[in-house]
Amino acid sequence: MDATERQEALKRLDVLVGEWVVEAEFPGLEVPPGRSVFEWTLDGQFLVQRTEAPNPAPDSMAVVAVDPETGGYTQHYYDARGVVRLYAMTFAEGAWQLLRETPDFSPLDFRQRFTAQVGEDGDSIRGVWEMWRDGSEGYQRDFSLSYRRIRR
Repeated sequence: MDATERQEALKRLDVLVGEWVVEAEFPGLEVPPGRSVFEWTLDGQFLVQRTEAPNPAPDSMAVVAVDPETGGYTQHYYDARGVVRLYAMTFAEGAWQLLRETPDFSPLDFRQRFTAQVGEDGDSIRGVWEMWRDGSEGYQRDFSLSYRRIRR
């Protein structure tokens, strides 16, 4: 991947930059909204997401980088529980996916994925987190997650 392709891959993420209200729908729970901010850091080489979330979700931070070999993205995730995870990420034509199917900094007790779609207005994102535990038949819904931009 050359420098031009890397910059194009980073530019695709510009739609995420800004401040968002985040609403999670957990089965059987009423959860107040949280807040998430996406911003560029280190001269625009990485996209950082900081999220303040109400219980049961933890506050978190994620750093998105372009993989120089594949041109895909990697999301490095950290949260207030001390959890550290590494997700393979795709983002193209408004479709956003995070995928964790191999052990990383922690054992792989379950597989996990997030799939979402950016709305046509560019100011909304609707998605779902799913889990696949050993012995289950494929991915099962964990919780829904929606973003609504309140500031660019």
